[in-house]
Amino acid sequence: MKDARLIRTALIAKLISLTIGASILWSVALAPVRRAAAGMHPIWIATNWPFPMDQWGTGNAFTCKAADCGSEINVYLRPKIGFCSCTSGVADDEELERLADFDLFSDKQAAAAPGRKIEVGWMTGRSRPYSFLGSLRQKTALTIAFNARCDAFVATAVSGGDHHEEVEALVLKFLNSDVVIGWAEKTLGL
Repeated sequence: MKDARLIRTALIAKLISLTIGASILWSVALAPVRRAAAGMHPIWIATNWPFPMDQWGTGNAFTCKAADCGSEINVYLRPKIGFCSCTSGVADDEELERLADFDLFSDKQAAAAPGRKIEVGWMTGRSRPYSFLGSLRQKTALTIAFNARCDAFVATAVSGGDHHEEVEALVLKFLNSDVVIGWAEKTLGL
C-alpha cells in the first residue's frame, strides 16, 4: 500500500513537471514573435497601386520600412464586391485561395503553412502564408481575406523573409486600424 502511494506521488510529480515544462517551452517559443511585434512601432505609408487595372480595378498600397517593421512589408489591399460566399464567408483555405490576388505576383505559389481564422473589425476571414515560386521579386507573402456578407476584402502582404507570424501580427494590427476600417466602411456604404 505504501509502495502504491509512493508510485502515485512520483507519477503526479512527473506529470506536474511535464506540464510546467511544456508551458515554459510554449511561452519561450512564442515570446520572440510577440516581443518583436509588440516592440515595433510600424509607420504605414500609402503608396501608388503598382499593378495594371484588372477586373477588380485598382486598390490601395501601403509600405512599412524595415526600420519600422523589422523588414520592409508592402501591403496591397482591395475589395472584391459580391465575390465572397454569402453563406459561409472566408471559412476555409479553398475560399481564401479563390479570393487571393496571386495573379498579381506570380503564376506559381505554394502554401508555407496552414491558414488560420482572423478578425478585422467586425469581419472574419482567414490568413495564410505563401511562397511565390520562380519569382525573383518577392520572397514570401501573407494572403488575408475577410468579408462582410457577400463582399470580400483581400490583402496581400509581401516581405522578404520567413517571419510569417511577426508579419501577420503587424499587418493585422494595421488592417484593424481606423484608416483601414474607415475605408472598408466607406467602400461598403456604411
